[in-house]
Order: sequence, then structure tokens, then C-alpha cells
Amino acid sequence: HPLGYAIAQLHGIYILAQNQRGMIVVDMHAAHERISYERMKAALDKDSLPTQPLLVPVSLRLSMDEIKCLENNNNYFSKLGFEVQQLSEDTVAVRQVPEMLASADVPELMRDILSDLAEHGRSTRIEDHIDGILGTMACHGSVRANRRLTHDEMNALLRDMEATERSDQCNHGRPTWIQLDIADIDKWFMRGQ
Repeated sequence: HPLGYAIAQLHGIYILAQNQRGMIVVDMHAAHERISYERMKAALDKDSLPTQPLLVPVSLRLSMDEIKCLENNNNYFSKLGFEVQQLSEDTVAVRQVPEMLASADVPELMRDILSDLAEHGRSTRIEDHIDGILGTMACHGSVRANRRLTHDEMNALLRDMEATERSDQCNHGRPTWIQLDIADIDKWFMRGQ
């Protein structure tokens, strides 16, 4: 496996792995965000984004502008995997979310998506900016800092990275992992000199 095998987690942020060349350091949130984004994008392209009904619907009070934005873009929310029902003039219930986001902060996520929709309008510009919306969704659904992962979870993330296109950088263009060659590490400690 090019990304090797996990040996530890550092400060709840990084995965340290060992491969044939040396050591790999992975930003686990950035890597998981890219994986989630690529999966959602592929599922959306197939119109088959898996969804998860919420056991307890999430009630959310919205401004009148947010309610109008939601009404005008209900088809986009449906396409993204949300089921939203208006309960009153300023309150909605989110009954279903994309499966990958079942544990996300639903109120914050809904507000972020509504903000994106309000900013970009309701025409074809939304489709042009749907990647940004998926990026927002992927960020909210990704593993957060200080979450302790087991070795199996860390290795599963490494395997997912190896199978995911463009997993070497996050959705914002930052690297998700770096390689430290054993020869460079040896130089730090003046081994063989």
C-alpha cells in the first residue's frame, strides 16, 4: 500500500503511517473531507446520493429570507438528499439528510447551504456552484480534530485515500499528506555520516 500502515495518531489531528519509503503524515480531517466530497460528487452524478431518515427530525427556525430561499430551491435540497418540511411560517423540520451527514450538525449545515444558495442565486449558477455546496457538506461530515481513531479506522482512511481520486489535496487545495523519506530522516540524525 503506497500510504503504508498507521502507527499512531498525533495530537488528535494527524495520522502517522509507515510505508516502504519512510513515514507518511496525514491530516485526517482534510483527507476525509476529500474522500467524502468525491463520494458525494460521484453519487450526485448518478442521482443516487444515499439518504438517511432522521429518527428525530431536526426543527430549525429560519429567517423569512431563508424560508424563501428554501422554497425556491426545494428541488436542490431534494437532489442533495434532504427532506425538509415547513412546520410554520418560520420553522422547518429536516426529516432526512444525505447518509454521509447523518451525524453532522444539521442546523449549521442547513444554514450554510442556504447561505450558498442565496449568494449564488437559483438559476443554473447553482449547478455551477454545486461543487461548493458539496464541499460544505463534506466538511461538515468529515472526522473532526481530537476524535480518537482506532488503528483499523486510521488504516481504513489510508485505504480510502489510495482509492480516491485527487486525495493528495483537500477541497481547498491544501495537501492532505506528506512523505518523509527515511534517507531524509537519517540526515536529521546524521546517521551514516
